[in-house]
Amino acid sequence: MVRHAIFLPPFGELADPQAIVDIAIAAEESGWDGLFLWDHVLSPIGGQWEIADPWVALAAAASSTSRIRLGPMVTPLPRRRIVKLARETLTLDRLSRGRLTVGLGTGDDRGREYSAFGEDADARRLGGLLDEGVGVLTSLWVGETVTHRGQLVAENVRALPDSAQQVRIPLWFGTARHSGKPIERAARHDGIFPLTGDASTVAQIADTIDQLRGSREGFDIAVKTRPGTDAAEFAGAGATWAMHAFWPGDGTDQVLRVITAGRPS
Repeated sequence: MVRHAIFLPPFGELADPQAIVDIAIAAEESGWDGLFLWDHVLSPIGGQWEIADPWVALAAAASSTSRIRLGPMVTPLPRRRIVKLARETLTLDRLSRGRLTVGLGTGDDRGREYSAFGEDADARRLGGLLDEGVGVLTSLWVGETVTHRGQLVAENVRALPDSAQQVRIPLWFGTARHSGKPIERAARHDGIFPLTGDASTVAQIADTIDQLRGSREGFDIAVKTRPGTDAAEFAGAGATWAMHAFWPGDGTDQVLRVITAGRPS
């Protein structure tokens, strides 16, 4: 069964947190399964928009709903402070009563979100930081004292709120790759969000994940689709989530029209 989510950039008109709340409530009432937000600090090339903080917006959505899954899709872990991210994720997971899914990735520099701040955007370096950061993040989630680059990260990790989920918060990984280390990384966790690709790409990824894990039980493949599509072709290829994607410049009314038309069957 494919679940259907609304996938939004909190830019422009959608940077209004009240708009995100209205969308979240409408999505839940109309039978949709999730709401996921982009995580950016600068506007993509080609536009200048107001940008909302996704964590604050998701917290507002969590407080206004009770069923739909929520999360960032995706957070570039190399530009985040791990302890801060651990606190944000665990707090939001508790607030949502265990409805958080965290999307992680390396990000890139197309919008100068690294170079504008003097940071090195080398892909190999970012991949290493992502792997290192995931280990620290998941250790903090389970209450371990952690060292990072030789320094004590959290001496009193009990100050972090407990997760509301029985095992741990699900981790999905965003990638534009069809094979190699990014797929292997995702296979060790809970899901993957292919940033590009068609149904044949999804089928290739599904087959690779199956080989790496021995099965895909408990593993999600989330794909971007045009708003309102039924995503049957992607479902047949192995996708478990259809992310109905909107773009910078889209308005609240445009999103609400798709939502109130009903969740695709």
